[in-house]
Amino acid sequence: MEKQPRLLASQLLLKNSLFEVSLNRVLLTWKEIATKKKRVSGGIHHPFKVAGPRSAAAALAWIASLCRVNWMAHNLASEFFFMSWLTFFITSHGTSHGVSVSEILAVRELDVDCGTKDDGRWQKMPQKSTEAYPYAFTVSYVERAWQHRWRCSDVTFHCLEGALCQQWVQTIREQLTALTSRPKHLLVYINPYGGKQQGERIYEQKVAPLFTLASISTHVIVTEHANHARDHLRTEAELKKYDGVVCVGGDGMFSEMVHGLVSRTQRDNGVDQNSPEEKLVPCTLRIGIIPAGSTDCICYATVGINDPVTSALHIIVGDAQPMDVCSVHHNNTFLRYSVSLLGYGFYGDMLADSERKRWMGPARYDFSGFKTFLTHHYYEGTVSFLPATDILGTPRDKTRCRAGCFICQHNGQLYSEDAPEICETDPDVSDSEYKGGWRVIRGKFLAINAASMSCACPRSPKGLSPAAHLADGTTDLILVRKCSRFNFLRHLLRHTSKYDQFDMTFVEVHRVRRFRFTPRYCQSDSELDLRENGKRLFSQICRDHPACSCSPAYSSWNCDGEILPHAAIEVGVHCQLIKLFVRGIEEQPVFEDLPSPKSRTERAVWLVALSCWRVMTGGACRNGTT
Repeated sequence: MEKQPRLLASQLLLKNSLFEVSLNRVLLTWKEIATKKKRVSGGIHHPFKVAGPRSAAAALAWIASLCRVNWMAHNLASEFFFMSWLTFFITSHGTSHGVSVSEILAVRELDVDCGTKDDGRWQKMPQKSTEAYPYAFTVSYVERAWQHRWRCSDVTFHCLEGALCQQWVQTIREQLTALTSRPKHLLVYINPYGGKQQGERIYEQKVAPLFTLASISTHVIVTEHANHARDHLRTEAELKKYDGVVCVGGDGMFSEMVHGLVSRTQRDNGVDQNSPEEKLVPCTLRIGIIPAGSTDCICYATVGINDPVTSALHIIVGDAQPMDVCSVHHNNTFLRYSVSLLGYGFYGDMLADSERKRWMGPARYDFSGFKTFLTHHYYEGTVSFLPATDILGTPRDKTRCRAGCFICQHNGQLYSEDAPEICETDPDVSDSEYKGGWRVIRGKFLAINAASMSCACPRSPKGLSPAAHLADGTTDLILVRKCSRFNFLRHLLRHTSKYDQFDMTFVEVHRVRRFRFTPRYCQSDSELDLRENGKRLFSQICRDHPACSCSPAYSSWNCDGEILPHAAIEVGVHCQLIKLFVRGIEEQPVFEDLPSPKSRTERAVWLVALSCWRVMTGGACRNGTT
């Protein structure tokens, strides 16, 4: 990486210690200037800390000789002594702190001369060394905390001269202004009824102050009824005035905004949404999600955690992550868009039953899920799909879609000289065939699921399809054939574990670009509506299912939490149709699966240990060792 020229460099005061502060177009760094009297204690700023190479190497070598680092590194959860020593060496040998300019939220000049106001509350008296530096400015920046959380942190530098202080403030603001990806004007929709009905409080207390700090203007609309946001985006919203739209709510609210924004974009560009073969025009505005719903699957699968502050900070820094969208059609008529899960059978029956029990609140999902599992209905039909043979990766590999994903960046295309991957087939399977590149499978299914993302959530951290990608132009089609209740329970339990949920004889998964489904009893009458199933097919159901006269012939499609009116559908994937204010889940390679620290002191020590561990492993990689 080419070294960036310095824009500013000064010796400034920070917490009664003198620091060498430097700014270029990429980084703001500050390093304590060594004095005769070392200060061991002090605050910890976490964006990233790297001790000097010599001191770090010496410290690690010394610790290795006394404490057997190689053994302790694999037992960090119980070896607090190791981390304490790392903390001591980093704090006592001087540290270099750095913040990426792209993650600086704001800078403001402070009036130190005005003194403190006597409002009856306890106040900390200023130190004498601070009084000698009467001018100060504060930099607010992103601080990475535990388990993908982001926080807003501040660092205040004191200057000898007012002109120097103003120069720092002006230069940093110029660099922030040059970041064109950052939004300046946002259209915000708040769902006051979603989840625990805390949407307005979450926005006013946690999100709005951050937007104000970053000088982002907002136009806030509190929705009054279902599809309010969708209808407003379709018709009334003046989208040219905004740099993005933000929803404060759950997955249902996000789905409303996707439908409104995509429909508006296609209408403005003269695209017919009712044609399954039509290529849709990507949306230019990015969508931000402030989680305030029940599950918030979209936010969890794209950020790694459901936290309003973290999502707000991603919006402020102007992150952008493209995402695929599936269009669902029935007989050349557009039905809905899907961004996460299309489920027929188990998930469709569970949603249909839960809709009749809304009086139970969120507990209805657990009750309906248990009831649907006990009924154990299967459905016959034909699934035809177009395999994605020109892509990197498979649904069963170990790769995960993370920030800067190579597969998503390159649109899922294969850029090597190798021949394109051929979809694996079993020539002995009698219920599958090929027609013009399409594969056709007939059978009895407990569940048919199409996952356009991992569908991870707090209850299922790995999701329905852990290797699914956000923006590779495909969806993972999961077929669960008829099996015993015990085997189906094994499959469901694997959604909550780290084991391969597809490693079962009755489960198969395919990465596809398009697929169609036709129920058995609807193959010759595609116009049949689900509402007429009970009246028109009751006698036929009884004849074809003599063992259980009440067994239904149809299930319902669960499309991102909404029930589709037809069972026979055609689905196509539109690559990178929308963009979100996220960057994908960031890697946490060392302490990702270890228990969370319980106190601030313990958390600080763990963070320092993580920084030192990265220095050690980074040096090992450069030297060609493991």
